Amino acid sequence: MIFGETSIFEPVAVALAESSFVSADSQQIAGTQISSEAHRVIQSIMDGLTTANLSPNKPDEIDTIRKVCRQGEMKTVKLTKVDIKLVAHNGTIYLVDLKTAKPNAGGFKEFKRTLLEWVAATLANNPMANVQTIIAIPYNPYEPQPYNRWTMRGMLDLDNELKVANEFWDFLGGSGAYLDLLDIFERIGIELRPEIDQYFARYNR
Repeated sequence: MIFGETSIFEPVAVALAESSFVSADSQQIAGTQISSEAHRVIQSIMDGLTTANLSPNKPDEIDTIRKVCRQGEMKTVKLTKVDIKLVAHNGTIYLVDLKTAKPNAGGFKEFKRTLLEWVAATLANNPMANVQTIIAIPYNPYEPQPYNRWTMRGMLDLDNELKVANEFWDFLGGSGAYLDLLDIFERIGIELRPEIDQYFARYNR
């Protein structure tokens, strides 16, 4: 048996976040409708990023979508499910897309579109919502070297849309959560070590 990232990381992330957030849930729906104008804005953003005429700027992108989130025709959509939905004590909604440690570089274009669509669907329900959408990569295969982010630089706002390894776990559980988690896995994971090593070996090639 080889573990998938969902079977390992998703329930651990939700359990860890429950102590720091008002709510933490997995496999949620961001919304069921996006306005035609929001669709147009998302396509414009994607075109600009793809041609490198725009640099990723998530706060600006969210503001632009917010302005048109209910303009035009409201279209029913079936979006990718949110792996982890968090609601912070200040009301901020975080929608997290968990990815394997080394996603295909070409996949980030679709990841970006998904993040923008989640924003549009959330704001269609509540135009005043403070919503943040994030790609989370729970494991850094390059340890102790930093995660190689250059493949995403033109598509993702690295400061606002990406959390890797300790950034992700400390965001969920507070400072030090990542080290605590490693220690727990070390203590309880010995008997599973061959299977876990086999899983992670796929990303160390």
